Amino acid sequence: MPRIALVDDDRNILTSVSMTLEAEGFDVETYNDGQSALDAFNRRMPDLGVFDIKMPRMDGMDLLQRLRQKSRMPVIFLTSKDDEIDELMGLRMGADDYVKKPFSQRLLVERIRSILRRQDAIASDAAGVPEESAVMVRGQLSMDPLRHAVTWKGRDVSLTVTEFLLLQALAQRPGFVKSRDQLMDVAYDEQVYVDDRTIDSHIKRLRKKMRSVDDDFSAIETLYGIGYRYNEE
Repeated sequence: MPRIALVDDDRNILTSVSMTLEAEGFDVETYNDGQSALDAFNRRMPDLGVFDIKMPRMDGMDLLQRLRQKSRMPVIFLTSKDDEIDELMGLRMGADDYVKKPFSQRLLVERIRSILRRQDAIASDAAGVPEESAVMVRGQLSMDPLRHAVTWKGRDVSLTVTEFLLLQALAQRPGFVKSRDQLMDVAYDEQVYVDDRTIDSHIKRLRKKMRSVDDDFSAIETLYGIGYRYNEE
């Protein structure tokens, strides 16, 4: 039973959403501020977090930033209806997805299931494959789906589920262009719609992480109006 952490200062949301998620078979933990959630995460990490952005004591952005120092746990942000800055900032900081308030609880359930399926797919695709064969090496890049591990020039790079899947899709065929639609299909289920800027934000975050270990990283090329390409170095 996947464990979901729901963090929001709105008690009505905590009550109604937790009831829906529990009815869908999830084990739900609720917190009304980021600090309480972080304290609990230090004791035991859930399988996925749903964070509101604007909260007392510690907001969702701060919570995500501290979480990313030690965990790749998938995170979905709950954002204000028209606040595009929150959405883009959340993705660039390492969130896997976002849902706008007011939101359909059915949509939130589908987003949660989608991310958990993608996470399982990374490992299951490599299941039954000899460990040494499961590792993909492309020039200076090494990706191990069994361990959800990525290295660049021998240095570890910590990626979210979405970032891992996007990099894997690009690196599988160096020199070939992947359109944004193709990358959407890789990173999201068919019933989940995201726009171009979501993919662009994930790619920007991915580049930033790679450049944190190598200032000269340039393997991911943007082809404006077309998509992205991985060039083996």
